Amino acid sequence: MVDMEIKREDILHLADLSDLSLTDEEVESLGKDLQDIIKYISQLDELDTKNVEPTYQVFEMENVWRNDEVVEQEADREALLALSEKSRDNQIEVPKVL
Repeated sequence: MVDMEIKREDILHLADLSDLSLTDEEVESLGKDLQDIIKYISQLDELDTKNVEPTYQVFEMENVWRNDEVVEQEADREALLALSEKSRDNQIEVPKVL
């Protein structure tokens, strides 16, 4: 197993990048937790994968392409504007957001 040391400075740097304030106890606890996670994941290094082909995708996927087609709409401008509460100059009038 890999025994990788997590330094206090590394944890503080990550906390700074994440805009987190950590107490001394939290830094120590986080260091231990990260150490445990790395040890757990490093168990994968013990597996014999010589005859195992890498898996990039678990099922076959392919892009489905279609032609872009402009479909004429049956509604005209006047019919669509009639659906709105207010309209002015052939545009839908909406309340100000700001």
